[in-house]
Amino acid sequence: MIQASNVTYRVGKKALFEDVNIKFTEGNCYGLIGANGAGKSTFLKILSGELDTTKGEIIITPGQRLSVLEQDHFKYDDQIVMDTVIMGNARLFQIMKEKDAIYAKEDFSDEDGVKAAELEAEFAEMDGWEAESNAAQLLNGLGIDTEYHYAAMKDLDGSLKVKVLLAKALFGNPDILLLDEPTNHLDLDAIEWLEEFLINFENTVIVVSHDRYFLNKVCTNTADIDYGKIQLYAGNYDFWYESSQLLIKQMKEANKKKEEKIKELQEFISRFSANASKSKQATSRKRALEKIELDTIKPSSRKYPYIDFRPEREIGNEVLTVEGISKTINGEKVLDDISFTLGHDDKIAFVGSNELAKTTLFKILIGELEPDAGSYKWGVTTSQAYFPKDYTDEFDNDFTITEWLTQYSPVKDVTYVRGFLGRMLFAGEDGVKKVKVLSGGEKVRCLLSKMMISGANCLIFDEPTNHLDMESITALNTGMTKFPGAMLFACHDHQLVQTVANRIIEILPNGKIIDKITTYDEYLENDEMARKRTKVFTAEKEEED
Repeated sequence: MIQASNVTYRVGKKALFEDVNIKFTEGNCYGLIGANGAGKSTFLKILSGELDTTKGEIIITPGQRLSVLEQDHFKYDDQIVMDTVIMGNARLFQIMKEKDAIYAKEDFSDEDGVKAAELEAEFAEMDGWEAESNAAQLLNGLGIDTEYHYAAMKDLDGSLKVKVLLAKALFGNPDILLLDEPTNHLDLDAIEWLEEFLINFENTVIVVSHDRYFLNKVCTNTADIDYGKIQLYAGNYDFWYESSQLLIKQMKEANKKKEEKIKELQEFISRFSANASKSKQATSRKRALEKIELDTIKPSSRKYPYIDFRPEREIGNEVLTVEGISKTINGEKVLDDISFTLGHDDKIAFVGSNELAKTTLFKILIGELEPDAGSYKWGVTTSQAYFPKDYTDEFDNDFTITEWLTQYSPVKDVTYVRGFLGRMLFAGEDGVKKVKVLSGGEKVRCLLSKMMISGANCLIFDEPTNHLDMESITALNTGMTKFPGAMLFACHDHQLVQTVANRIIEILPNGKIIDKITTYDEYLENDEMARKRTKVFTAEKEEED
């Protein structure tokens, strides 16, 4: 059990949390949610002891071990992978090193023998002999092949390091597990494995994630950070959303009834206060009026942008034809003889583990890359807007936000442009901020403003939910669902893919594609081999090499 008792945390004069009292108990997985800046990651750091409270205390059941998913991907570069994972249980790793040091001594004394025996007993009690086997199971489950288990951390790429740090957090059955965005940079197989791990985990989990599907799958409870408080709800993210909306609706309806009662009493008092025969009744109603209190409905810290893609021109029947496109990058064939036709009602989600292939295809279709072979043709009625995965160059200039968006606007009017920025939560003075200093989420909202203002009838998105908070993802999901044109997109947000796409194209590791008219969940459910193909084709490729 871990508990926050009267916790207040201040940054300068601003209270991020005030008098928070909440208890997280064994056997539950808590989704910690809130708007960007509400303090989710900060609260996890307070729980872990990385940050001190301004007031109040964190109470952990004596003897329980707390484990945290670390964010510094370079911290363990001087370690091997296996040792890094086992470090998740610091005491066990310490015992292993102490034992090794004693047994390495040339002048092994009786005192060393006694100490070694004590360590061996504690080691056995902590299942130390199973440590490497348990660590290997975690690594394999997250998709890290055995060949990397004894490799140096510094030799791994970023995505593998993320998985090793996650395995480290999960290692040794911790009593309390704190996870901040654990699905970031994980592939579909790894996310599914993690979901099953957490569903079967019997201790306490507190997780921060922008992945709504993941939260719905693993969470038994939801802790909502808003108004400087943390409110606990039973149930997953969808249950929280429905419950919170119902609560606000009920408060508004109760206030409306009270306002009607107030108006009725005020009218009676106004009419009869001067009437001697009615004066007692008027006085009685004054007392009743004084007792009526409206429920306080605080403005939420959550801000939902308004995302609405409206095509200027209706799309025709001929949208896009792709014939035999192939592309090799750095000696690797990422696209191999790809052909498909995009219909005017198609919203195609491109899935699969080959991220480079998806980005490469989109860049070819938008004209940024030339294919090695094959061709594509857009219909004469089409216009395209593109959300790139890497948009660094877009903001490498000295434009203000307003100036930046104006260059893409068909109407060069500041009021018109600021209307689009306002929908994306850039209000007032925000318009004069320099684009180069914007946060990742702000840059994404700028790019979505650019796509909205374009009036395009065919949209291409390459991972648009990266850096967005839950509210912006929800708004984007709604905007993509409502869009009446054609769409090609790649996205790791399961719920967005499921609710937007009516067709799935999986790009396989060998550069070929599988094309099916179906929803995402049906695709995964009906084709059980879909996720296995990655391993099959990888194995085939290794044999060829």
